Amino acid sequence: MKNPIGNLNKIFDSRIRMGVMSVLLVNDEVNFNDLKQLLELTDGNLASHLTNLEENGYIKVHKGFIGRKTNTTYSITKAGEKAFAEHIEALENMIKNVK
Repeated sequence: MKNPIGNLNKIFDSRIRMGVMSVLLVNDEVNFNDLKQLLELTDGNLASHLTNLEENGYIKVHKGFIGRKTNTTYSITKAGEKAFAEHIEALENMIKNVK
């Protein structure tokens, strides 16, 4: 029997990183505060997960300004889309094979 969890991506083990990727998959870009509110997280908690996803090449960070205020937005990369789709497919296969 094939390892049912072999194709799962360890990066997406975290529910927070799953949430970030899910939000970014359906939005072109989302700013930090909107992500924080959507996922109901603290600044520090969200920031550490975003750093992890960025370091793995799954999201892009765009820093800019709105007036004099900094505005940081995030978007998913092609590599991120591919890795997340493969992870979701592995989850679906794992569930199907348990039945």
